[in-house]
Amino acid sequence: MIIVSAGLFKDCGSSIVGVGLGDTLAYHHTYKINQVSFSSSIPSSYYCCATLSKTMEEAKQTFDVDKAAVLVKELRKTFSSGKTKSYEWRMSQLESISKMIDEKEKEIIEALHKDLSKPELEAFISEISMTKSSCKLALKELKHWMMPKKVETSMATYPSSAKIVSEPLGVVLVISTWNFPFLLSLDPVIGAIAAGNAVVLKPSEIAPATSSLLARLLVEYADESAIRVVEGAVAETSALLEQKWDKIFFTGGARVGRIVMTAAAKHLTPVTLELGGKCPVLVDSNVDLQVTARRIVAGKWACNNGQACIGVDYIITTKDFAPQLIDALRSVLEECFGKDPMESKDRSRIVNSFHFMRLVNLLDEDKVSDKIVVGGQRDRSHLQIAPTILLDVPDDSRIMQEEIFGPLLPITTVEKLEDAFDMINRKPKALAAYLFSDDEQIERKFVQNVSAGGIAINDTILQLTVPTLPFGGVGESGMGSYHGKFSFDAFSHNKAVLYRSFAGESPTRYPPYTPGKQKQMKALISGDVFNIMLALLGWFKD
Repeated sequence: MIIVSAGLFKDCGSSIVGVGLGDTLAYHHTYKINQVSFSSSIPSSYYCCATLSKTMEEAKQTFDVDKAAVLVKELRKTFSSGKTKSYEWRMSQLESISKMIDEKEKEIIEALHKDLSKPELEAFISEISMTKSSCKLALKELKHWMMPKKVETSMATYPSSAKIVSEPLGVVLVISTWNFPFLLSLDPVIGAIAAGNAVVLKPSEIAPATSSLLARLLVEYADESAIRVVEGAVAETSALLEQKWDKIFFTGGARVGRIVMTAAAKHLTPVTLELGGKCPVLVDSNVDLQVTARRIVAGKWACNNGQACIGVDYIITTKDFAPQLIDALRSVLEECFGKDPMESKDRSRIVNSFHFMRLVNLLDEDKVSDKIVVGGQRDRSHLQIAPTILLDVPDDSRIMQEEIFGPLLPITTVEKLEDAFDMINRKPKALAAYLFSDDEQIERKFVQNVSAGGIAINDTILQLTVPTLPFGGVGESGMGSYHGKFSFDAFSHNKAVLYRSFAGESPTRYPPYTPGKQKQMKALISGDVFNIMLALLGWFKD
C-alpha cells in the first residue's frame, strides 16, 4: 500500500508551477498522469505563481517512474510470498506501530508543532491517541476479522455449505494529507496491514516535519520488505500514480481526488476517496445555548483551527435566534482563547502562506468583509487569523461556495428552521452535517432528509471517534469508508466460497432438458417447499 500526497499545478508561461510545499517549484515541462494534466484541473484561484529559480538539474527528482515501478515490483514479490497474509505478521507489524507511538510520542508532538503549531494536548488527543486506539482495536479484533464467515445456502445447491473469506487486495496506494498528518497517514496504513496488504506510505510534503519523522520511524519499526515510505512532492506523486495498484486510498480535496480517480481508471483500480465539503450546523432556538456554543467552538477553532474536513463550515439558524447565538459564541471564544485570541497558544496556525492568503481573499471579497461580527484580525508573519464570525454573507460569495478550511465561520439566517433543509440540500453533499435541537421531530427530519457522510446530533466531530461507525463521504465528499472493521474491509476482498461434496448429484441440471426435468428444475428454484419435496421425490416424470 502507498500513501501519497498530491500537489497542484499552474501553467505560468512556459513552466509548470507545483503547489504543495510552503514554496513552489517551477518545472519546464508538464507532468501528466494517464494523459490528464494537473494544470487543466485546478481553477486559477488555487494557483500560486511565485516560483523558485531552479534549473532542471536541481529540480529533477531522484524518485521517478522507473524507480516507482521497481518499488511496486519488490512489494509484489513480498506479497506473492504470502508473508503479509499470515496472522503472525499482521500482529507483529501492528504491535510495532503501537510500540512506536508509545516510544516516540514526544517526537511526534514536536513534529506536529513544527508543521502546524498544533497545541500539545490537541496533538495528543486528535492524532496520537486516535491512532493508538485504531491500532489497539485492530490488535484486539484481528483474529475475529480474519475468520471466514459462514453463510446459508439455497436448496438449489443442496447439499452444500458456504463461507465469505476476507483476502488482502495486494499492493495498495493510499494518499495522505497535511491537516492531521500523523493520524491520516497511519490510520489507513493500520487498516491495510490488518487486512494483509503490502504498504507504501507517501506522507504530505506540506507537513514536512511529520513526513520526515514517519519516513524515519517506519524504517526503524516496520518490516521494510512490505511497508515503505516515499517522501516528495508532485514528481513523486506522479510517478507513483503511473503504477498499477490493487487499491488507491486518497485523503484530500475533490479537485485532486478527480485526478487520482482518473489515474486509477486506467488500470481499473478501485479507490477510496476521503474528501470534504461544506459541513453545515443547523441550530434550533430550543437548545442549551452554552453547551451548544462550546461544542461548536470545539468543532471549529479547537479542531486544528478549522482546518479539518469534518469541521464546522457554516451555521444556519433563525433570524430571531442569531444574535443570542453570536453572543454565546463570542463569550465561549473569549473563555477558550482569551481577550486577544491572536496571542493564544491553544490554536494551530494556518499551515502555510498560500492557505493564509486563500482565507484572506475569502474574507476580503466584496459584500463579505462588511459582514464580520466577531474577529477578523490577521497576522501574516505568524500565519494566524483570529476566530472570525460573519453574519448573512451572500450565498453566491466564495466563502459560501467553497470549503473554508480555516477559522472563518459564516452564519446564515432563515425565517423558520425547516427552510434550512432545502438550503443544505442545494449544496453538494458534505462529509458531515450537524444539528443542535431538543425537538425529536426535527431530529428525525434532519436524519431522514439531509444526506451527508455522517451526522451528529447535539455535538460536532465526535462521530469520528466511534470505531463502530463508518467514516466516509457521499457524492462530492467522497466514496468508500474506513475506521475500525470498516478499515479492514476497505483493504479486503470478500471472496465467496461454496463447498459441495460428490453426493447429492441430480441429473436434472444437465441436458437434455426433457419436460419432466424442466418441471423438476422449476420446482427446485421456486422456493415452494411442497414443490421442492415433490421434485426431490422424483414426482415429475416425462
